[in-house]
Amino acid sequence: MGSVEAQRTITGWAATDPTGILAPYTYSLRDTGPEDVYVKVICCGICHTDLHQIKNDLGMSNYPMVPGHEVVGEVVEVGSDVSKFRAGDIVGVGAIVGCCRNCHPCKRDIEQYCNKKIWSYNDVYTDGKPTQGGFASSMVVDQKFVVKIPEGMDPEQAAPLLCAGVTIYSPLSHFGLKQSGLRGGILGLGGVGHMGVKIAKAMGHHVTVISSSDKKREEALDHLGADEYLVSSDATKMQEKTDTLDYIIDTVPVFHPLEPYLSLLKLDGKLILMGVINTPLQFLTPVVMLGRKTITGSFVGSIKEIEEMLDFCKEKGLTSMIEIIKMDYVNKAIERLEKNDVRYRFVVDVAGSKLDQ
Repeated sequence: MGSVEAQRTITGWAATDPTGILAPYTYSLRDTGPEDVYVKVICCGICHTDLHQIKNDLGMSNYPMVPGHEVVGEVVEVGSDVSKFRAGDIVGVGAIVGCCRNCHPCKRDIEQYCNKKIWSYNDVYTDGKPTQGGFASSMVVDQKFVVKIPEGMDPEQAAPLLCAGVTIYSPLSHFGLKQSGLRGGILGLGGVGHMGVKIAKAMGHHVTVISSSDKKREEALDHLGADEYLVSSDATKMQEKTDTLDYIIDTVPVFHPLEPYLSLLKLDGKLILMGVINTPLQFLTPVVMLGRKTITGSFVGSIKEIEEMLDFCKEKGLTSMIEIIKMDYVNKAIERLEKNDVRYRFVVDVAGSKLDQ
């Protein structure tokens, strides 16, 4: 993991307790080891998971914590055994910065399912030192967990793709849902959901956005290109759409009933859970049994899938809808994210915030 004797001191913005309030925090990075890439952070997206972690919603937070796992930066230095990257490359770092490399998932290159994976932040490296994320001026990351950003793709646009983009792309790819002509539903229109609409449409799917109110109808249909908009509280319309969808990607990160959405699925349809929820979800078994339906989940994506997804987005000209902020606005942005007051992803201009000055 590199030498711990020679270290760099940098500044990040960290939460120090479950209030989740971020403030400047100085800490050390390890020296660039043989397999490491030293990255100067350009920007970093803000994900709903960051909110859960800084506020200890899942009961597993360790402080001080520098969040951020949608990181785009410029390579400053590479280790002696790094061949894939060189200084000046624009690269991305997602949610994972380590894995065991020996288990079944690791050998299949789906390291996100490794039981010994190391998170980008709120975790510890094999040497016992804490991991810290992209709300900081720099990171040192093992080359295995770094991806190149396609030439011509804006860093700020690329950042949300490293989590929100691949979180959608991975299950569509894995479950055989990439072919054109499918009818899909996107439940919840936040950071992940808006990329779901864009990616599914680019694959040639008929896309229905399902939301709890009518307030995002115009955005879904006119700005994101969805084909239909369904309000979940409209019992008549929900009934009309029974047995019409091949899949639903459920991005809602709070407790909600599953039966209304399971009813929308065709025979062999799939409900794919994406939201991180700390309370049990419930459903009645007949609604699953009588349609041979599947309730499943998917977690971010592998490095290979991130690379595929970035190439796909580049080829299709897909971008994320973002609001760029400076680091001194980050606490306000987190407040707004809690209220779903963002269209559709905050991206922190880290380089422009001049954290180390």
